[in-house]
Amino acid sequence: MMRRTAARSRQSGAAILMAMLTVVLVATLASAALWQQWRAIEIESAERSRAQSAWILQGAHDWARLILAEDGRKGGSDNLTEPWSMPLEAARLSTFLAADRSDAILADQTGSALLSGQMFDLQSRLNLRNLIVGDKVHAPAAAQLARLFTILNLPAQELTLLLSGLLSAQQATHAPEGVVVQAPLVPQTVDQLAWLGLSSSTIAQIRPYVTLLPETSKVNLNTASDIVLRAAVVGVDAALAQQLLQKRSNKPWETLDDFAQAAGLPAKLLDAEALGTQTRFFELRGTLELDGQPVHVIALAQREGQRVRILRRERTVAQAPALARP
Repeated sequence: MMRRTAARSRQSGAAILMAMLTVVLVATLASAALWQQWRAIEIESAERSRAQSAWILQGAHDWARLILAEDGRKGGSDNLTEPWSMPLEAARLSTFLAADRSDAILADQTGSALLSGQMFDLQSRLNLRNLIVGDKVHAPAAAQLARLFTILNLPAQELTLLLSGLLSAQQATHAPEGVVVQAPLVPQTVDQLAWLGLSSSTIAQIRPYVTLLPETSKVNLNTASDIVLRAAVVGVDAALAQQLLQKRSNKPWETLDDFAQAAGLPAKLLDAEALGTQTRFFELRGTLELDGQPVHVIALAQREGQRVRILRRERTVAQAPALARP
């Protein structure tokens, strides 16, 4: 009798243990299935947000291109009083999509999306691409950069390093096929000047005043900062630069002669190959904050008449350093 009772107890205990193991197994499988489902939903949401951000920012860039094209159609000088230079402060996307404010559904769907952007004149700065012409250092452009280094109190050896590095990189691109030349790559952005050995502090100091464009360009005197004016034009000191900024805010210059008259300088001393009042290269910046996640897009645009094309586009979640405005 006692043996039967013990056997039944053991059977009952085994049954309970199996039941518990079954419950644990089912709970584990259910948790894994829920986690997989949650992960799939998160991935799908992230991909949807990425695609939506890309399309919206693409539309913003197309809008910016239309503004630049219209400005090109009008002709004349490019200056900081024109529509392209006006920043778009962060605004709800529903402001642009819902023309009829009674469209509450659309407004609710886009109410958490914020769009902002701005266009910058890249010819408001010294173009380092001007420094090398052919396989030689271009003396007038090097003189402009030397004045910039003096104004910023930067080491002369850093200037020498920059010139020699750019020259070596340019010469390496023209080396005969099959000949290996030990030289740095040609930088495409200001941050890539580190390839030439420039220190991070020097790059940070010159970043607001220099650029690297696909080809040579003129400095737009209507958009250049006071420091760039001092570096680009011989005879312009700190006091005169401030006066020129004040004068052009009242009446932008249409020609080099207008600038020469405002500066009190002989027009024949101004380098028409290096200075101008129009711009062909712009930087387009856009930021979209969707569901609390910001996405930044920076694009390089080239304008030829009314034709505007994007040469380079970069998307990032990190805010790029702000560009200096005069």
